[in-house]
Parts: sequence; structure tokens; C-alpha cells
Amino acid sequence: MLSQKLLDELNLQIKYELESAHYYVAMQAYFDGIDLPGFAHFFKMQAAEERFHADKFYEYVFEADGKVELTSLDLPGKDFDSPLDVFEKALAHEQFVTKRIYHLMDIAREEKNYATQSMLNWFVDEQLEEENSMRENIAILERVKDNPNGLYMLDRQLAARTFTPEAE
Repeated sequence: MLSQKLLDELNLQIKYELESAHYYVAMQAYFDGIDLPGFAHFFKMQAAEERFHADKFYEYVFEADGKVELTSLDLPGKDFDSPLDVFEKALAHEQFVTKRIYHLMDIAREEKNYATQSMLNWFVDEQLEEENSMRENIAILERVKDNPNGLYMLDRQLAARTFTPEAE
């Protein structure tokens, strides 16, 4: 059973996960616009992953006998200065999401809601991976700087990213 406080926060998290997907589509569009299809593909996969996260929260709310209440999404940022700027903004966004997951975990622990804690543990691990991925790409972009060959090589590497939702 979910408390009203936890239910409200889980519904808010569904919104944030969907906004994350929307934000990453904006980043995808930026990269498509500057002819970096591998970078665009990376963020297309990132958006798909965020929609999967929203779905995990959605399904959990129903499994816990709660009611999903969707709200309108905020518009994503769309002003990007460079590939490095995009990844820095993506990292900052993932750090925000991590804080949200920790906030949810704090509530679940406070309420001794063990089922929610168990579900959130997956997200705690996932956020570590998400932030690390952004940091790794930032480090590469800082080394590459404006070298077109380095940018092209990273573009090809990012084009290989896949996302396969885990089987339930």
C-alpha cells in the first residue's frame, strides 16, 4: 500500500522520466541538425531508456494498488552550444534525476515501505550508470576539443549504442 505522499511523488517521477525522454529528443534533434548522426542516435536511445523508466514507475504504481495521475510536461531546453555543452547539460539532468530517486528512497525508508525500496534499488544502480556514461563522454569531448577526426570517431562509437528493455 502506498501512502498518499509516496504515491504523489511516484506520479511526479513518472512526469520527470517522461520529461527526460523529451529533453533527450531535443538533444537528438540538435545533433541531427549539425550532422552528427551517431550523437543523435545516442540520445535517441537515451530517450527510449527514459520512456522505459517511466513505464517501470507506471507499472509499479498499479502493482502497488495506486492510481497513476499524469500531468502536463514542461518544455525541454533546446539551446545547445556544442556537443560538450549537450553532454554537460545531460549530466546535470541525470544528477537531478538521481536526487529525485534518492528523495523517493528517503520517503520509502521513512515509511518502511520495503516493496518500494526494493523497486527503487534498481533505479539507484541505474542512475550511477547514467551519470557515469555522461561523464565518460564529457571526458572524451574535452580531450577531442574541436578536432574533427576525434569528433567523427566518437560519432561512430555513439552510433553503436543499443537499448534493449529488460525482460520482466
